[in-house]
Order: sequence, then structure tokens, then C-alpha cells
Amino acid sequence: MKLSAFATLFAAVGAANASGLNHHHGVLKRQASTTDSSSASSSAASSSSGGASSTASSGSSASVTAPASTGTASSNVEGVPPLKEITFGMPSGTAWEASTTVASGVVPTISGIPDAPAIPGFVFKSGAWPKQDKAPPTDSEEVKAWMKELDGFDIPDLEPTTDGYCASDPEFAADAENRGWWTCGGWTRDTDIVACNDKLTWGVSFDDGPGPYTPKLLKYLDEKDISATFFVVGSRVIERPAILVQEYMSGHEIAVHTWSHTHLTQQTTEQIVAELGWTRKAIKEVLGVTPTTMRPPYGDIDDRVRAISLAMGLVPMIWTRTPSATFDTNDWAVAAGNVDGESCVETFNNILGNATELDTGMIVLAHDLYEITVDLNMGYNLEAAQKHDPPFTLKAIGQCMDIPATDMYRETNTNKTFPSNKVAIDVSGDGTSDAETVASAGNGAAAMTLSTSFATLAGLAAVFATFF
Repeated sequence: MKLSAFATLFAAVGAANASGLNHHHGVLKRQASTTDSSSASSSAASSSSGGASSTASSGSSASVTAPASTGTASSNVEGVPPLKEITFGMPSGTAWEASTTVASGVVPTISGIPDAPAIPGFVFKSGAWPKQDKAPPTDSEEVKAWMKELDGFDIPDLEPTTDGYCASDPEFAADAENRGWWTCGGWTRDTDIVACNDKLTWGVSFDDGPGPYTPKLLKYLDEKDISATFFVVGSRVIERPAILVQEYMSGHEIAVHTWSHTHLTQQTTEQIVAELGWTRKAIKEVLGVTPTTMRPPYGDIDDRVRAISLAMGLVPMIWTRTPSATFDTNDWAVAAGNVDGESCVETFNNILGNATELDTGMIVLAHDLYEITVDLNMGYNLEAAQKHDPPFTLKAIGQCMDIPATDMYRETNTNKTFPSNKVAIDVSGDGTSDAETVASAGNGAAAMTLSTSFATLAGLAAVFATFF
């Protein structure tokens, strides 16, 4: 079956997504390997657009820039240093542990998910997992099983990029619109979630964790009653499973962010499946649930990566971009030593100014891997959004898209046509089905009852009918 079957699975991101809202890094970061967050160095490289351009959202006017201002030089949030002290090389604080230990078999009490599976009780076994922060091998039995999930779907025959950078592939960059290559021009498809439904709403998300200072952020979010979406790296999940459990049990949304934080467009199909599959498996073994959403590292996605992700039951969530504004806090650039904390906060103030010009809400890129990024976001950026005039409403991305909490995970999903049209899925990769039977989505799928979840995503039919 072709990906056009997804047409009836999502009934409409188009209007909510304001088709053209995307983001493209001007400078790209490298995923740090493990622990010491504030002093760890990151490499960065410039990336050009390669000549491709992005079209403006029909629902947004030309963005404007708010006056650059860092506001107060100190934060009122406990444990956050003055802004001028938040910079590369700053002394590290003590790493935080998960606030509670959840025993195996405990059934989560999560708002909106009345029948969540019990927490499995994860025990790490080194031989059972790929090496951390390294591309997983593609010849494992698990990857062979996951590759079968692509059967029946037309995966675009796009040649992998050299390294995910536009400058390295000028021919591909020039054809970015046709390839749907987000990195070069911010091109998206209607299957991508890139903005919140409602104006002055911030879809809060954090990438690259769980990190050693994530519990510090979780404490702040709990005190402020803010929900967020955490895009987690598989290598970090098996390193800090208790923190992932705390995120989930606190009511935050969990999504896939690959195993080794690589540019997905440069990977083969088998490598992409391995990156997504191992992360999905790690989350399932720690939490007992399988996410239905993902975010490509660096936003590096094209139509081939999209098709693979969707076939594996994962909807891409990127961050907002307009033709003249990017919605990236640049917090990672402070941890990399490229800019200082004051510059980061100025960047975010500009984001708030640009967001007021949108007819939709916004999704902003931020990170929880480093102490620096945690302090900047909880001490300054999140505070600024709440104190803005008018104030922003802060929600997890699924919430701001009106997706029921149940539908963020395969095991509790009420949507009968997504994430899978298959009778069974082997999330564990052990050769046996470990998912409940779901309805088949064929030509008659339009007659099936859709939940209000991914039915808020529009225009998928035309997109996949055109490109696949």
C-alpha cells in the first residue's frame, strides 16, 4: 500500500501548521556524549541554504523583531545564576538525580491516560544495546524486524546527503523544495507539526536528554504547572532511565530523537530505521509505552526520512520558522561556546516579538542536556514568555495541537488509523508481535472514526498523492 493511505490517517495539519512555518539552523551543534553539561564542549559548523528558499506562511505576516533586551540581569528562579555568569566554561553544579524511584509494576497516574501500562522496571544489560552515541549496526535481528515495517510503503528513492549540510550537496540543496529537505530552505510537508493551533501559545519542548540537570528543569516545570514535550536520545534513555520515568510520570510528553543524534538525511534507509527503532525500543522498555512522534536532530528531514518515520508510526515535530524569523533559542550555542547567555536571551526576546505577528502559536527549539541550557530556559526564557504582555500560554506540543494524551503513545492510542495500518508491529524487534491489533487503513479508511488527535493534521492526502 502506498503512503497515500496516510491521507485518511491525519485529517489536517495544514491549517494549524501554517504551511511554511519552519526553522533552519544557521549553526549546527553536535550531540555531547554523556554527563558534564556546562563545561562540555560542542563543535559547530556553518551551514548555507544552498540557494533553496522557503515560502511564507499564508497565516503569518512578515515577522518583526522585538527590541533587543536582556531585561533583568538576574533571575528570580532559585538556583539560576545571574545572566552574565551563564557562559561556556562556567563552573558546573552538582548533577541532579531523579526525585523519586518508581518500582516495577507501578501503574502511572497520568492525566488524560487512564489505562497507561505499568512501568516495566528497566535493568540495563550492556550486550543488549548498541554502543552509546554511535550509529547502531544495521545487521542486527532487531533492525531486520523493523525493516519489515516499511513493507507496503513507497519510500522515496532519494540519495542520502553527504553530511546533512547544504554546502556539501549544492545539487540537492537547489532541489530542496522537491525533496522536502528542511535543512535547506525550511521545506515541510503537511505531515510535519511545526506550530501550535492557537495564537500566543508556545509548544514547549526540550531536546537531547535526559540530562544530568533535567530534574532541575522538571522541578521548575512542576512548580509553574507547565507541560513540555521531551525529545529523547536513545543513548541517554538507557543511561538515565529514572529521569525519563520522572518526565513521563510528571505528565510530560515523550518523543523519539534518534539513538546517536545524527543527521538523518545522510543515513541509508537501514540506518534511519536503526536510529528510530532502537530509541523507540529503549523508551518502551523503560516506560512501557511507545511514542507516536519524533523530531529529527538538527531538523534534518526530507521526504525519504518522513516516509520512513511515518511508516514506523512516528509523526515528525519540528520547530517554527517564517521566511524572516527562526524559532531557535540558540541555547545550545552558549553551551558550545559560540555565544554568551545574554545573546541567547536577546534571541529569545526577538522570538517573542516575532511570535506576536503569527496567526498561529509557535514551537521553539530548546535543550535540557546541559546545565547552561537548563538555567537559560527556566531562569530567563520561560519566565519571559509568562511575563510577556500579552502573556503566552505554555503547553506541550501534543496539547497545543489538541492531541489527546492517549494518542501520544501506541499502547494507549485511540486513533484507529494511525500510527499503523498494519495488523501487528514488532516494537521490541524480537521477531514477535508486541502491539495490539489495529484497524487496517485502506481505501475505506475514510469511513473509519478518527480520534481528534492526529485528525487535526490536514492535507496529508494531497501531499502524499503528489509526492508518492
